[in-house]
Formats: sequence, C-alpha cells, structure tokens
Amino acid sequence: MADDLSELLDVVDAADRVIGTAPRGEVHRRGLFHRAVHILIKRADGDLFLQKRSAAKDTHPLKWDSSASGHLDAGESYPAAAVRELEEELGLVGARPAFLDRIEASPATDNEFVEVYGLHHEGPFRLHPGEISGGRWVAPEELSAWIERDPDAFAPGFRTVLQCVRYWAVSSPMR
Repeated sequence: MADDLSELLDVVDAADRVIGTAPRGEVHRRGLFHRAVHILIKRADGDLFLQKRSAAKDTHPLKWDSSASGHLDAGESYPAAAVRELEEELGLVGARPAFLDRIEASPATDNEFVEVYGLHHEGPFRLHPGEISGGRWVAPEELSAWIERDPDAFAPGFRTVLQCVRYWAVSSPMR
C-alpha cells in the first residue's frame, strides 16, 4: 500500500476516459472520478471470503469488504489491478479472476468506476497486515442476514458490489 502522495491514480471523466493523474489523497479529497477493482472469492461450498479492512485505512477502516479490492495505479488496466490486488492483499500469485460486472462511478462507490471479478479458491491466504486486519468465510444466507442486521459493519462500496453481482455471490456451490 503506497502512501497518499506517492500513489498516483488516473483521474477519469464521466465516461471513464483518462484526463490526468493525481495523488490518491487529492483524488479522494476532491471527489474526483477514478478507477478500482473488487474481487470476490468463493470456495466450493459457496461461502464467500470477506476481509476486514485495517484500522490504518483512510476510508472505511475496520469495515468488512470484498475479498480483495483496490485502486488502479496510473496507467494500469482493470484486469492487471485485479491480479495485483490478489497478490498484494492475499498472497495469491498468478491467480486469474474472471470478470463479473462493471459499476458506474457514483457517490455509493466514492466516485470510483469499479470492475468486479470473481475467483474460486479454497484458501488459505496470507493477509497483508497493512491492508487487512482479519478475514472470514461467510455463507451467502448468513451474509445477507448480517448486512440486513448491521449494514454499517460493511464498507459502502462492498454493499454496492454485492447488489450488482448477487447472482454470482449467492449462486449454488460448485459441483
């Protein structure tokens, strides 16, 4: 995880076309459109792996979130960012997640255009301590009840991602 000054992000327009670059902190402070990926990991029994964001995160610390997620570096593609985030956050080298869907930038995504990816994996994972304070597998029915009971336990972007790809996240276990 780079700091706010050294992490350069592409700033994009309302059509997700690059119009410049800026440090991460400035992008967030000014509410500029930018890009991110979320990766959901499901194991054979259908459970999803959730990460609990580190207390050091500048947005939504200690909230439950997608299995892995992050900004695209300046000049980086969505698929490359998904592969990089899996390696950085979970220690999965060479993983190839599948594209699931795309979410347009909005206040619900903190003005991020988001591509969502899915991966079938049984773990274990090597959690990056600067990014993740913990993780757990959750059955889809349990996750739905948990979100309904305590929506503030989850990062808002994750709730948006889950609504978008619920068909994949809650589909039956792999056979």
